[in-house]
Amino acid sequence: MRWQGQQLGVADTAALPGLERMDGLVRSVTTPEFAGMTFHEVLAKTALNRVPGASAMPFDWTVNPYRGCSHACTYCFARGTHEYLDLDAGSDFDNQIVVKVNVAEVLQKELRRGSWAREPVMLGTNTDPYQRAEGRYRLMPQIVSAFAETGTPFSILTKGSLLRRDLPLLSDAAASVRISLAMSIAVFDDALQHSLEPGTPSADARLDTVRAATERGFRVTVFLMPVMPHLTDSLAALDDALRRIREAGAAKVVYGALHLRPGVKPWFFEWLERERPELVSSYRGLYPGVSTSAPKAYRTWLSKRIRPLLRMHRLDGHDEDDHPRGRPQPGLASRVALPTPAVRPVAPATLF
Repeated sequence: MRWQGQQLGVADTAALPGLERMDGLVRSVTTPEFAGMTFHEVLAKTALNRVPGASAMPFDWTVNPYRGCSHACTYCFARGTHEYLDLDAGSDFDNQIVVKVNVAEVLQKELRRGSWAREPVMLGTNTDPYQRAEGRYRLMPQIVSAFAETGTPFSILTKGSLLRRDLPLLSDAAASVRISLAMSIAVFDDALQHSLEPGTPSADARLDTVRAATERGFRVTVFLMPVMPHLTDSLAALDDALRRIREAGAAKVVYGALHLRPGVKPWFFEWLERERPELVSSYRGLYPGVSTSAPKAYRTWLSKRIRPLLRMHRLDGHDEDDHPRGRPQPGLASRVALPTPAVRPVAPATLF
């Protein structure tokens, strides 16, 4: 791996934040509880990551406690980031997990700097903060406390039902700081979900987490993403998904078509050729050459299909294309329905 090939004490400017020096690697760990997985424990130099201004992402700051993700979603857009570590974007991304064991301590110092303007911070933009490793390392409670203690608004996007563990802490924090919670659920068919996302909790488990967060007073957004052509975009599939989302108490839905970035496309097509070979030619037509996005015509068709269903199920929602970087996204940035009634008003902020 890249950090193993560095000279001691010499920075590698191409490395990911916190991995610039070999002496940041504490140890690599395997355990029977996580068969086939290796955790590379590192000491991070930074916790807050500034999103480049040219990025299409509609937020400015992120924190990523982990690199790689045991959820193993075949379509995950973040797979290519593992190649920066001289690891592959396939099985290594799923099984070689980088853990920033001191991330909360570093974050607390950064948030207490006089220059920190308490801008909103997003978790879950690269890899999931509530993947299985979090059950072992328990980094998120200290991260949540650091935000709450410094008055920094934050949002969490996850596929992990482990979020339920921290709902009491999040409820307490919401009394003093703006928090937004979002659950990502792309596949509601159990067999397909297990094939495409073998390390994720079931859709039912995630919906139960939405329900539990809603009962705590949070207005939870569900990311119905990615919608995959010929796999999850039928009327029956979308209607079932939105009905179940509504029943779980979600306040909003964000939907969008599948993206296949360069580091992801080979691995997704490998899955497609193995599991659904009859769809290969259709996908090559939709995502030809270096194309990463579904054609505009497909995305327009998808919106026309989903919007009437959103109205029918009385759900607020929008296409991810509707809110490019820098523009407010109504609902996602709204204050949670706080469990405590007397709360100091907080100015609106764009969290996604």
